[in-house]
Amino acid sequence: MGYDLVRVAAHVHGHLGWLSAAALAHPAILLRHQKRKAHLAVALATLLPTLTGAGGVWIYGPYRDRIKQSIFIDFRWVGLVFERKEHLAFGAIVLAWAAAVAYFLALRAEEPSRGHLRTFAFRGFAASALLALAVAVLGTVVASYRSL
Repeated sequence: MGYDLVRVAAHVHGHLGWLSAAALAHPAILLRHQKRKAHLAVALATLLPTLTGAGGVWIYGPYRDRIKQSIFIDFRWVGLVFERKEHLAFGAIVLAWAAAVAYFLALRAEEPSRGHLRTFAFRGFAASALLALAVAVLGTVVASYRSL
């Protein structure tokens, strides 16, 4: 019995989704304090969801070819949940990048811009973490009905 690389990638993608939600919460927690430095947390919390999303893009073709139609036929609401999951995941990644850019711009900014950028970074990571958590939950719901 051989391994189906796409199936393994889909399972890894799901696990990385949960880890991404946790990783995005970390800089949000650290950045509650305006003066706290969180370079590594910000960089890794931006990188992990980005790589997870890239993995999702990679497995989307086989998903579409193998099971998307049957999900919509058998469980239309599950198919719609999957479509929303994709949109929320994109939003989580974009917010993470926007928050990371704001954080790193704040390092060289003058007051009051520095404070505003740091506040945006904190809020951006918090919102991104919430979206990623929603994505992980929705992904688990979809996978419990049918997976690759």
